[in-house]
Amino acid sequence: MLVAGYKYGSLLYSSLTLLSYEFPDDINSTANSMQLITRLLLLLLFFRRRFLVYNADAGEVGVCYGRNGDNLMDPASVVRLLKKNGVTMVRVYDTDQAVLSAMANTGIKLVVALPNEMLASAAADPSWAVQWAKSNVKPYYPATDIRGVTVGNEVFQQAKGLTPQLVPAMKNVQAALAGLNLADAIKVTTPIAFDALKASSFPPSKGQFRDDIAQSVMSPMLDFLEQTGSYLMVNIYPYKAYTSTNGAMDINYALFRPNAGVVDSGSGFTYHNLFDAQLDTVYYAMDAVRSSRNRTVGTMLRGRRQVPVKHGEHSWCTYCDGVENSKTYTNNLIKHVVSGGASTASSYSYSPLDAAVGTPYRPNEDISVYIFELFNENEKSSAEESNYGLFYPNGQPVYQVDFMAGGAPSPARSSWCVANAAAGDARLQAALDWACGHGADCSAIQPGKTCYQPNTKLAHASYAFNDYYQRKGRASGTCDFAGAASIVYQQPAGTCDPNAGSWCVANAAVGDSRLQAALDYACGHGADCSDIQPGARCFNPDTKLAHASYAFNDYYQRNGRSDQSCDFGGAGSVVHQAQKIGSCVLRSRA
Repeated sequence: MLVAGYKYGSLLYSSLTLLSYEFPDDINSTANSMQLITRLLLLLLFFRRRFLVYNADAGEVGVCYGRNGDNLMDPASVVRLLKKNGVTMVRVYDTDQAVLSAMANTGIKLVVALPNEMLASAAADPSWAVQWAKSNVKPYYPATDIRGVTVGNEVFQQAKGLTPQLVPAMKNVQAALAGLNLADAIKVTTPIAFDALKASSFPPSKGQFRDDIAQSVMSPMLDFLEQTGSYLMVNIYPYKAYTSTNGAMDINYALFRPNAGVVDSGSGFTYHNLFDAQLDTVYYAMDAVRSSRNRTVGTMLRGRRQVPVKHGEHSWCTYCDGVENSKTYTNNLIKHVVSGGASTASSYSYSPLDAAVGTPYRPNEDISVYIFELFNENEKSSAEESNYGLFYPNGQPVYQVDFMAGGAPSPARSSWCVANAAAGDARLQAALDWACGHGADCSAIQPGKTCYQPNTKLAHASYAFNDYYQRKGRASGTCDFAGAASIVYQQPAGTCDPNAGSWCVANAAVGDSRLQAALDYACGHGADCSDIQPGARCFNPDTKLAHASYAFNDYYQRNGRSDQSCDFGGAGSVVHQAQKIGSCVLRSRA
């Protein structure tokens, strides 16, 4: 099996980790108290700034691509099928060479796996983990856009004897990636089954992990995920929860259709779909687990684990309940996710401009799902398992699925991809390099070219990200760049179009004397200044600023429109709007 799609959690997580402060034993001492108060104030200021501007982004949807069949399409054909359907994220359950090679240079984000049968080796020997990463990850990255490694799969259920070795294996794999300078780009996680929670975890606010794993395994695991900026992956099958109620649950509540909602008596939250309720149950269970580390200021203030939850496998049972309900569930699921968690309380009309609302308990959290699964696979262990596919082995759909949720870009709904300054220059540079190496045309931001100025990481990254995004048809997931970018629906100010004209104009702030000196230089070094002589067509208005702009622009156009040719000691600057001085229109080569 293989799965697709995730977005990195908000910058809130990493920032809270950086601000964390361990309580010393002598916390009552004056010095430590003052240090603690200082940290608290910094953290509160951070909260104030972040919560004023932060909302959940629209989520992302991927698919499980399993290969337990003897009649499946070859990996190259699978890639074409994924791209045809707008799927840009795939999680795989191994590191098959043919699959990873086929995914190279496709723009598809990939999560690979270290299977259960390798988990003991990874836990026992750090050098084994290093060799595994060198052989199965490093040769393919970055051409294949690997974003994560799942260590094991549903270990508590499928390989109980390996439970004590799970977290050590995760740590060794993460350390191996760090040694290869890949840990920032490729996150380590593990998928757990929903039955890792107690059967009594209802309503959501009573969510708890089973006693046999809560403190012994989940506590150090969640600490590890939080420390490394990763996420917890959970496999959830809502049809099982629906049928377990023996008809007590409204089918509309399960299928994202309008319904009266269900009130959580513990929290007071009203849930209008089973998906949100199950997701929040996991979040409540995580928050109920005590940290294996010392308490931190962040934990004391927020009372919540800063670990996102991603749905590793999620599907309605076609074999159990027929095609129609599966089709309804899957398409409504996608609408729910890509809108950021829109309510089903009244109706389900979707627009990408809808406000993102997360879940009732985590209203600012991204929601991402990996649909199980891409194909019906004839070598699975049961008829039910063999019939979860969205497609038959030949690529024909079992039922129609709209991965864009009706949100395909159109001229009436233009969008742009812009860089996130908060990501920092190092992450922006890495993402910029990736974009330029994977299809974006970055020639215009090279030194001396049309869009080189302003010469900042943020400006260059925004240009490259947007070029990549537009070339990929503004498809879902093509404006992610590991959280370094986001989509906006109004054209950013100062957007540079390399195919549009550009002009060089004088800067009035430098004063007439500097303008005159620069004007003389331009006219004496190649600019044709005959049109600004007395009586000529561009003489009026007879000002230093107007004449300098004309001369500067003529020089600029004759010298390749490079940024250096519109410097003039700081007296000139490049603009991308047509310029007119009096009745004289400044020329452009474009």
